[in-house]
Amino acid sequence: MKRQKGNWKPGDGIYWYRKIGNRVCAELDCGSAVSLRGRDTDSDIDNWFMRSVCDESALSDCFISKTRLYSFLKLTCSDSVRLVHGSSVCSGRLEVRSNQSRSWSSVCEGHLDLRGAQVVCRELGCGAPGLLQGALSGAAEAPVVQTFTCEGHESALLDCGSSGAQTCSSGTAVDLTCTDPDDVRLVGGASRCNGKVQIKHHGEWRRMGNDLTDPWTLKAADVICRRLDCGSAVSGRISGSFGRLWSFSPSCLLSTSALTDCVKTGPFRIGSTLFLTCSDSVRLVHGSSLCSGRLEVRSNWSWSSVCEEDLDLNDAQVVCRELGCGATGLLQGGLYGEGEAPVWTSELQCEGNESAVLDCRRSSSAGKTCSPGTAAGLTCTDPGSVRVVGQPSRCAGTLEIQHQGHWRPAGGDWDLKSGSVVCQHLDCGSAVSVNTTDDSTVRPVWVVSVPCVKLTSGLRDCVGLEDFFNLSSGVDVVCSDLLPQPNISLSDGVFEVYRQGFRVLVGSDFTVTCSVRPQYPGGSFQLISDTKKPLNLTLPAVNHSAHFLLSAMGRAHRGNYTCVYHVDVYNRSFSSSQSPALYLTVGDLVSNMIIRVVLVVSALLIFDVCLFFYYKVRSHLSSVDPLDCRRTHTHQSELDMSAAMFVPGLREADPNEGRSPTPATVTTTMTVQEQTSHNSPTLLKKIVKKTVLFQQQGCRKNTVK
Repeated sequence: MKRQKGNWKPGDGIYWYRKIGNRVCAELDCGSAVSLRGRDTDSDIDNWFMRSVCDESALSDCFISKTRLYSFLKLTCSDSVRLVHGSSVCSGRLEVRSNQSRSWSSVCEGHLDLRGAQVVCRELGCGAPGLLQGALSGAAEAPVVQTFTCEGHESALLDCGSSGAQTCSSGTAVDLTCTDPDDVRLVGGASRCNGKVQIKHHGEWRRMGNDLTDPWTLKAADVICRRLDCGSAVSGRISGSFGRLWSFSPSCLLSTSALTDCVKTGPFRIGSTLFLTCSDSVRLVHGSSLCSGRLEVRSNWSWSSVCEEDLDLNDAQVVCRELGCGATGLLQGGLYGEGEAPVWTSELQCEGNESAVLDCRRSSSAGKTCSPGTAAGLTCTDPGSVRVVGQPSRCAGTLEIQHQGHWRPAGGDWDLKSGSVVCQHLDCGSAVSVNTTDDSTVRPVWVVSVPCVKLTSGLRDCVGLEDFFNLSSGVDVVCSDLLPQPNISLSDGVFEVYRQGFRVLVGSDFTVTCSVRPQYPGGSFQLISDTKKPLNLTLPAVNHSAHFLLSAMGRAHRGNYTCVYHVDVYNRSFSSSQSPALYLTVGDLVSNMIIRVVLVVSALLIFDVCLFFYYKVRSHLSSVDPLDCRRTHTHQSELDMSAAMFVPGLREADPNEGRSPTPATVTTTMTVQEQTSHNSPTLLKKIVKKTVLFQQQGCRKNTVK
């Protein structure tokens, strides 16, 4: 083997399994993997050692350099036939390569019969044909070849007779599923759905062994329960085991439908035995975790859906308890599809304290059907939890998992993709940094299957079934949403609350303050606006805040203002999300506008009153006769009293006061009291004064005539 940009070295045969071998065969353009065998050597030879957990899609990352070779690997590929785009090595669209042509060609559905399918399955090292159908794994991309005529005993498809090349309808390329040649069973338990797991490989039943870094999890064990038609995995227990074992990759089982894909090479004498308990009577299907999905109940050896109306909260609590999950989180019809199972003909009547659904009372409703979209979907809460600790932010620190009621550090070969699952659980975005640490302190840790974490939303499903391991390693995770959302506020200015924001006085100065919950020292704040003249200002953070002074506010400053906090930590630059928007409008304050309106209205009222008194006085004085005029000349004090009657505070200011007045020199002057200084009363007094003088002049003219 030669790693990318590396040297050619033998590959150690330990930890290989068929699914990985199939990837190698595909890269060599040699069809599918048929068999893997390891041969002991235990020699001092440089080699490429397979990691115990490998993502076959990134094969070059699966090997590390070693100086001791434990086992030589022998890999056999099928050079002339392969199944592609299937769920396992033993399923997919059939393609054939002839001896004359080195290109791969599809086969029409009608050009291969059952005996031909038997030959293909045997050539690939799989079981008997299970399904032969057209276009299940996609339409043919390769050209179509001749029709095969097999008798069924041939060792290879090219040994069969064939006719000339033909064409077939689009979308009818043959899709073949061979049965799994390996098998599994549970022994030594109280029922067929409870006991010790054994695997049949190469025709021999053995217990299983697995590596510490590739632990058995409930998610992997659930594949076994479903294969045995035993509902869902509820619990598992691991114990040490000695003797002849089949080494197995539980993480491989998460992405294939065949056990034969995941049996590892290499002789194993020490390993672990899995004791598994499945729920024999209830299961949740098509959910994102073992604790969510469409509810199905088994009665009389068949699975049935349950109508939403026949399941209440008490019933759901019993289901969640029976499956080993947390409390009921969501109960809704059609949430996980309708399914093909028939409807259960009984209505549950649980009290909520039962340990299993079949312990509940039931009422018969024969012939019952569910309306479309009402097949009961159930989500139970995950009894476990996750957190990161040891750093100022809740989105960075050492990963810890709560399992079986205990918080412990997480172990495993974590990467950015699996770390992102943790960050999403914490509502902290995605992972930007995941590092394995070793603090030299041995303590109990939960071993986690990292491939499992990438496939499910329930972290409980991915914790190893071993009680715990004492390790010194840990995992540090830093998430993208490291920083909390900053706050924004308005201060040091003339403003008032206006609708969803504030109104700022035109031409005034004010201060926008950005702040953030204390976590890391330093950093800077950015003030952004969507105004007519957009702002983009930056100030260093002082005591976790910054104050932006904005001067001479104008109409162009109206709009939304937001803050963003930036800081450099963990050798990276982080930016917070934007703060809630602060909306500002610019104009006169409402209080000032109210004062102006009041003044205008008051002035109009005073003007109307003045006009009223003006015409009142004029009407009164124009009605007097000459005799009255003489009285006016001789009784000046009465006129003064008449004027004072309309405007309190008027008095005479006769310059000849104290002397006997004469008609020719009589004048009446009115003055305002010293304490009266408002313009409106003064205006009224002047009007009354001029009215009196005008009337006196009129009297004199009448007298002359």
